[in-house]
Amino acid sequence: MLAVLDRLARPLLRLVDPEDAHALALAALRLAPLPHPPADDARLAVDAFGLNFPNPIGVAAGLDKNALVPDALLRLGFGFVEVGGVTPRPQLGNPRPRVFRLEADQGIINRLGFNSDGLDAVRARLAARAGRGGIVGVNLGTNKDSVDRGADYVTLIGALAPVVSYVAVNVSSPNTPGLRDFQQRAMLDDLLARAIEARDGAATAAGRRPVLLKIAPELALADLDDVVAVAVARGIDGMIVSNTTISRPPGLQDKAAAQSGGLSGRPLFRLSTRMLAETFVRAEGRFPLIGVGGIDSGAAAFAKVKAGASLVQLYTGLVYRGLDLVAAIKADLANFLRLGRYDRLADAVGRDVAAVTAEPWPT
Repeated sequence: MLAVLDRLARPLLRLVDPEDAHALALAALRLAPLPHPPADDARLAVDAFGLNFPNPIGVAAGLDKNALVPDALLRLGFGFVEVGGVTPRPQLGNPRPRVFRLEADQGIINRLGFNSDGLDAVRARLAARAGRGGIVGVNLGTNKDSVDRGADYVTLIGALAPVVSYVAVNVSSPNTPGLRDFQQRAMLDDLLARAIEARDGAATAAGRRPVLLKIAPELALADLDDVVAVAVARGIDGMIVSNTTISRPPGLQDKAAAQSGGLSGRPLFRLSTRMLAETFVRAEGRFPLIGVGGIDSGAAAFAKVKAGASLVQLYTGLVYRGLDLVAAIKADLANFLRLGRYDRLADAVGRDVAAVTAEPWPT
């Protein structure tokens, strides 16, 4: 029934401002009486970061910024949900309009700027779901006017690690000036040292929480060398590759492509997948990767897996393909595993890395 309503509502939501349509969709998820999803194919189960995922399909940060509907999203069949980005203090973000659909290109540009209800509100919502099960992580950001952004991450980790499954240190949003500077070696080393210390200090009876690092897709390979080396040295549990892109691939058709901000969706697929494969090569199996960017089909998800992703996340694909996309991807992945004679998804991880990294660099 929900899938039918979703198919009927999507054309109407396209007539509404994208940010308003997003708010309406979240409100509908909060009110919908969603049943629990059927059990997943056992071959899709993934063990990563010390967590047991029922399937590899996750919700990318940005869809549920304020932890309003993580349980509803899990009931849609996702294997995990990442809420956020969360900032220590509430902030409005950038002026509207700040979200733009690229209908002709199946993409979205946003320059939201870490609009957030703030730490206290988000923590209260996450604490209230204690005992409900499911893997829910949180993406961490900083306030735009912060004088010590490293301290923002420390504060967030200390407060949120006890009430989530993992924390993701986001140093790659293109919409907060100066944030991507944290991808430089010295700054990243200091930040991750503080993040790990904060995580260890927050460890309680609930246990040690994995710390992941989310990076941008435009990193030069020499900079990626440094990022991975620092992540390994500091004991990061995994990386998320990648955030949105400030680049604009040639051939974009929609006039909204001229807007500033981070581009997501299908136009990001090639660049983010190449960066994923390059990261996989450098990580050398020392931690798992989450592949993000342009996943709107089972084939796209499986391509990420073969490029090095143990898990994947999506968001923009839901805007254009609807809620049926989750079940369709899982069914396709199971079929790809059967056709490839893989016993489990982990057997396919990284199988195409050599081919992907040998291709010309995506433009």
